[in-house]
Amino acid sequence: MKRATLYIAVMAMMLCVAMASCHSTEANYKQAYDKAMAKHKEGVGTEAYEKIQAERVKYTHVINGDSVRMVRIYANVADDTATVGRRYNVIVGEFKQMFNAQSYRNRLKQEEGFPSYLLYGGPEKKYYVAIKGFDEKDVAAAFLKDLDKKVKMQILEPLPWILERY
Repeated sequence: MKRATLYIAVMAMMLCVAMASCHSTEANYKQAYDKAMAKHKEGVGTEAYEKIQAERVKYTHVINGDSVRMVRIYANVADDTATVGRRYNVIVGEFKQMFNAQSYRNRLKQEEGFPSYLLYGGPEKKYYVAIKGFDEKDVAAAFLKDLDKKVKMQILEPLPWILERY
């Protein structure tokens, strides 16, 4: 009887240890991301990939004397009421999966206190994390210019930029 109880206790402890070690960490996510990026770059030479990235971050508008990357995309608000989305939205993240976009948006809300929201659309069908929306592009460009002073979180490259909704 004691032997069976001891066996059950040992098995329970092993199960607890196994369950505790199976949680996801930021390092696990980074490793998976790096692996996915390597697969994404597969078949594309380094020079070609750098040219593609340079085109992505190309500045398209001059507003108030500053070069600003502004892209006009048909996008809908994906996670909040439609009234939060404005015509000019400062984008700080873009994701293919809604879960990743929501996680980043939640961190912006909790850690930085910004009324961020998600937009979905564009030719690539992505989720865009908007930190704030504006009705005028001059105001959006001024906010974008000083964004690094307002946000302490790491902003993913090649961001931030302005998404103009139509």
